[in-house]
Amino acid sequence: MPEPGAAAAPAAAGTEPWTLRVARLAELDAPTFYRIAALREAVFCIEQGATDADLDGRELEDGTRLVWFEDAAGEVVAQARVLVDDGAMRIGRLVVRADHRRDGLGRRTMLAALDVCAELAPELDVHIDAQAHLEDWYASMGYRTVGGEFLEAGIPHVPMVRPAGA
Repeated sequence: MPEPGAAAAPAAAGTEPWTLRVARLAELDAPTFYRIAALREAVFCIEQGATDADLDGRELEDGTRLVWFEDAAGEVVAQARVLVDDGAMRIGRLVVRADHRRDGLGRRTMLAALDVCAELAPELDVHIDAQAHLEDWYASMGYRTVGGEFLEAGIPHVPMVRPAGA
C-alpha cells in the first residue's frame, strides 16, 4: 500500500492526468478532506438527492481508508471508502465528478479500492451496496448480487459480494 497520501503507482511524466492516493482520515490535511467531502456532497446530496447523511463517522475508524484520484491542480475527481466491517471488507461512497465520468475513473477507483482490501485482509470477501442501475457494471468486476433491491438514502440499491481472491 502506498505511504499516506502518496501515489500508489507513479506514472511516467506527462502520461497520467491523475494521481492515485490512499490514506486514513487522520493522515489527511483539512483541505484534502474538504475536497473529498465537497465532491461527495455535490454528487450524492445535490445531484442524486440522497436522503441520508454522507458523513456517518466511519471515516474516523482506524481501519478505514480513503482512496481517491486527484488532478494536477489537486482537485479530487473520484473517491471511494474502504472499511473493515464485521469479518468482511466493505467499499462504499464510490463517486466520480460529473465532468470525469466516462473517463474510466469509476472502474480505476474501484479497482484501487479492491487492491487496498487485498492488502489489508486478502482472506475476506468484499461487500458493497451498489446502486441498482450499476449492478451489471459491478458484476463485470467480479461482484455477484446476494439479495433483493432496497432503498438506501432514497436510492434503489442491491447488496453484492466479491469473493476473497477473485
